[in-house]
Amino acid sequence: MIPHLSDRDRHTLASVKKTYTIAGKTIAFESGKLALLANGSVVISDEDGDYLLTTVGVAEGRGDIGYFPLQVEFQEKYYASGKIGGNRFMKREWRPSDTAILNSRLIDRPIRPMFPKGVIADVQIISTILSSSGTSDFGFFGITGASLALQLAGIHEFEGPVAGVRIISDEGGNFIFDPSIEAIKNAHLDLTVAGTEDAITMVESQGSEVDNGLMLKAFEYAHAIIRELCAAQRDFVASYQRTHALPSLTLAKKQPNNELEDRVYASMTDTDIEKLYCLGKTDFHEALHALEHDVVTRLGYSVEDEETPKKDIADAVYSRVKKVMRAKILATRERLDGRQPHEYRHVRGEFGLLPRTHGSALFERGITQALTITTLGGPGDAQLIDDMYEEETKRYIHHYNFPPYSVGEVKPLRGVGRREIGHGRLAEKALEPVLPSLESFPYFIRVVSEITTCNGSSSMASVCGSSMSLMDAGVPIRAIVSGVAMGMVFDEETRRYEILTDIQAQEDFLGDMDFKIARTQRGITALQMDCKIKGLPLSVLSEIFARATDATDGIRADMTRGLSAPREALSPYAPSILSHQILVEQIREVIGKGGETVQKIERDYGVDVHITDEGLVTVTGRTQESGQAAMDHIRAMLRGVEVGDVLDGVIIRIIDGTGAIVDLGSGKSGMIHISKLGVAERVTDITKYVNPGDTVRVRVAVVDKEKNRIGLERIIEG
Repeated sequence: MIPHLSDRDRHTLASVKKTYTIAGKTIAFESGKLALLANGSVVISDEDGDYLLTTVGVAEGRGDIGYFPLQVEFQEKYYASGKIGGNRFMKREWRPSDTAILNSRLIDRPIRPMFPKGVIADVQIISTILSSSGTSDFGFFGITGASLALQLAGIHEFEGPVAGVRIISDEGGNFIFDPSIEAIKNAHLDLTVAGTEDAITMVESQGSEVDNGLMLKAFEYAHAIIRELCAAQRDFVASYQRTHALPSLTLAKKQPNNELEDRVYASMTDTDIEKLYCLGKTDFHEALHALEHDVVTRLGYSVEDEETPKKDIADAVYSRVKKVMRAKILATRERLDGRQPHEYRHVRGEFGLLPRTHGSALFERGITQALTITTLGGPGDAQLIDDMYEEETKRYIHHYNFPPYSVGEVKPLRGVGRREIGHGRLAEKALEPVLPSLESFPYFIRVVSEITTCNGSSSMASVCGSSMSLMDAGVPIRAIVSGVAMGMVFDEETRRYEILTDIQAQEDFLGDMDFKIARTQRGITALQMDCKIKGLPLSVLSEIFARATDATDGIRADMTRGLSAPREALSPYAPSILSHQILVEQIREVIGKGGETVQKIERDYGVDVHITDEGLVTVTGRTQESGQAAMDHIRAMLRGVEVGDVLDGVIIRIIDGTGAIVDLGSGKSGMIHISKLGVAERVTDITKYVNPGDTVRVRVAVVDKEKNRIGLERIIEG
C-alpha cells in the first residue's frame, strides 16, 4: 500500500515492476499499480499472459479466539480465460471451485507457520487470477505472491520470505518447472513444494509409484528454485523501497501472563502428567480437563467464579504438559500411548460390510475408523468440472466426510468444509495412479469415506479404506495403496529430533510436523506435508521416507488379510457396463438420424448408450443380459450383411405389386421383390404368401452400399 496517498497525488508515485528469470521462466513482480488501499499488494505475471494479483489486509482482530485468524482466499475469474461460466440462470462466479479451495489451502499452509504464536490480528490474503493463458496452473504462485505482499505491507511478525514451486518429472529425473496443464497429465511425478531459503515447509505431490531417491532429487531441484524466488523477493522489496516508503505494521498479539504461567508450572507435579499417559483420546481429554480444574483450586481460585482466569490457566497447563511430553519423547523415546517411535497402531481390515452397496470396507487403525464405500456407474455419471479452464469430466471421485460424532462432539452440520475437500483430493491422488484404464474397465467410480471414529490421520485411513473398498467392488486396481502419517518432535535449542510413525491426535497437536505418505510396494503415489516449525532440511526427509516405507508395507499386509486381491466378479447390484471401439466414421450409423437409432436401442433394451468422439461405445445396462443384448445388437448392426448371408427376418410392410420389406434386426432391412418369393407361379397378390408379422428366412442377393439398399430372396424350407 502507498501510505496516505491522496487522489490528487496518485500520479506522483509510479508503480515498480521488475522482471526475473527463474529456472528458465521469465516472470515479473509489480506493485503500486492495483489495489492501492490494501496494506500490501503485488502482481505476478509471465510471458504467456498469466496475471495473478495478491493482496494483504490487516484489521485489529476480535481478541483472543484461540488461534491465529488468518484468512486465505484464492479466486478464479471466468473472464481470466475468456470464458462465460456458470449455468443458464447464474453467470456470476459463485461458490469457489474445488481447485480454488485447494489453492487457498496451498497458500495458507506454508504462510501460517511463518507468524509467531499469539497473533490475534485479522490478516486476510486474497489471491485473484485476473488473466490466464489456460496452459499453466498459476495457482502455486499465490504462495510467492502472499509472501511478497506481506513484506510490502511492512508486517514485522512475518518471518519470510517464502516461495512455492510446482515441478514435474519423468521416470528418468528430468524436471520441468511451471509445467503446462497437458504436461502434468502425463507426468511420472507432480510436486508442489513451499519453503524458505533454508528449509522446506510444505509439500503436495502425486506420483506414479515414485521411488524415494527420485522424490528426494525432486525436493532438491524444487528447493533450488525456491531459493531463487526468495532472493528475487528480497531484491524486489529493496527496489521498491528506493522510491516508496514501506509502512510499518505491528500485529496485535496476546500478551502472555508469565507470572500466572510460573505459578501453574510450580503447582503441577510429575505424577499429574504421568496420569495422562496411555489413555484413549476421550480419556486423555477428560483427564486433562480434570487436571485444569485441580490446578485452578490449587492456585486458590474457584472454578465457578467468572473472574477466575480459567482459559489462561488451561493454556498454561497444556503448555506444561506439552513441554514434558515432548522432552520425554526425546529423552526416553516413549510416546503418549507407550509405543516406540517406529511403531504403528494395531490395524484391522473388514470387507463387504454393507450388503447392497457395490463395494465396502472398514479400515481400523487404533480407534480411528474409515468406512469406505465404492459405487460404480456409467459414463453418464461422470462429474463435469466447471472452472475457469476448459470443461472436463472426472472419472474417479473420492468424497471424505468428517461428522462431529467421529471426534465425540455435538455440532451442527454445515456442509462440506475445506478440510473435507482437501482430504478427499489427497485420497484421489493416492489412488488415481493404480486405477485401471477406462478402456479396460469402462466404469466411473465414486468412493466415499465416512470417518466414524477419529484419533489421528483419518485422511490416511481413508486412503487405506479406499484400496480395500475398490478391491471389494472388484475394481482391478494395479496395486494396493496404503498410507501413514509421520510426525516429529524437534528441539530448536539442541537440534535434537525424533520421528514418530503413525501419529495420533494428541501427537499431532504436541508435535512439529504432519507428513502424510501414501504408497504401493513399488513407490509413492501421494504426499502431503505441513510443518509447524520453520521447515525441514533434506537430510531429515530421507529418514522420514525410509521409516514410512517400513510402516506402509506393514499396514498394507495387515489391512488385506481378509482379501489380498480385487474380487474377480462385480457385485450383482453393480450395473453392467460393456465397451466396444468402433471406427469414427461408424458413429453416425449408431446414432442415426436425429438420434433415432441409438434412442431405439436404449428403449428396446433398457440401457444407456454413450459414444465418445473417438468412437468408444459404452453400454450401461441394469442387468448383464440386457447390456450384452444391446452390445450384440450394435456389433451386428455395424458388421453389415454380405451377398449370400442367410438370415431370419420379420415382414414389416407390404408394397403392392412390388414386394415385401423385411426387418433383419440390428437396424437393417431389405426387400423381397415380388419375383423372389420362392414360388413357381407368377405372383399378383403378395399377401397370399407373406403378411406383416410373418417370420421368413431369406438370402441376401444384392447389397447396394451407395444407395443403402439390400435385396433379398425368400428361402422356403423343404
